[in-house]
Amino acid sequence: MTMQMNWSELTNSIATLWQTELYKAGDTPIYLSQVIIALFLIIIGFILVRWLGAHLVKRALRSSGASENTIFAFRRLISFFAYILIVLIALPVAGIPITIFAVLGGALAIGVGFGAQNLLNNLISGIILIAERPIRIGDIVELEKERGRVEEIGNRCVRIRRYDGVHVLVPNSYFLEQRVVNWTLVSADIRSMITVGVAYGSAVNKVHDLMLQAAQEHEKVSKNYPVEVFFDDFGDNALTFNLFFWTSVQQPMDIRRVQSDVRFAIDRLFAENDIVIAFPQRDVHLDTSRPLQVQMTQSGE
Repeated sequence: MTMQMNWSELTNSIATLWQTELYKAGDTPIYLSQVIIALFLIIIGFILVRWLGAHLVKRALRSSGASENTIFAFRRLISFFAYILIVLIALPVAGIPITIFAVLGGALAIGVGFGAQNLLNNLISGIILIAERPIRIGDIVELEKERGRVEEIGNRCVRIRRYDGVHVLVPNSYFLEQRVVNWTLVSADIRSMITVGVAYGSAVNKVHDLMLQAAQEHEKVSKNYPVEVFFDDFGDNALTFNLFFWTSVQQPMDIRRVQSDVRFAIDRLFAENDIVIAFPQRDVHLDTSRPLQVQMTQSGE
């Protein structure tokens, strides 16, 4: 009998809590049960939209010829309107009138004005980035001290993967307010330079031809642009030559790999043709205005 009474009291307490009035929009009361139902519907709707969006993006990438950036932009716009639609449907289903937004509008405006300035700034900046496309997914960008590949343009920040695999999160507004270098905005072809110093007395024409050969034989050096070698300067310790070539960059480390391969090839070709890569040298002059003292010593075992 006691257990039945305790169970009845517990049930009544839960029912009372379930029907607790939280707010009154005009003459319409808002109960805890309605808020819980609305939140449940909104969460389920958001999860469903994200799942469908990811599934449709994968299908679009496989079947259509559209670029990844175009598909991503459409997904963001459609998801944004879908989220709004889910909220507008979930509230009436839970019995919460849409007019509650008019009642809460003043308080919401104050909260946005004081506490959500950066959030709105980055949200609007993200929409501008998608519309104007100064950066795109897959672009190689260079910030102040960071260089990497853009992996995602989110609602609040852009995710960049650096050379070393570390991910950097940069606020969307940064790309509209600060100086950003986009290596692949128009084309993935990047010009690279390698500087080599050879010893004085080297056959400069032979040096020119060998450096051209080293670059032209590399499979990733672009054939659409000329490979050029310039006799740059008579240096203190070497004759300085600059090699210019173009290569297509798909990953941040691509250009470093090609530069390394070309340097290996230059070193090999120079060694085969007796071209000496210069090293720092200094001439030592002795003061002979007075006799020099020379002392020879022999160390014993």
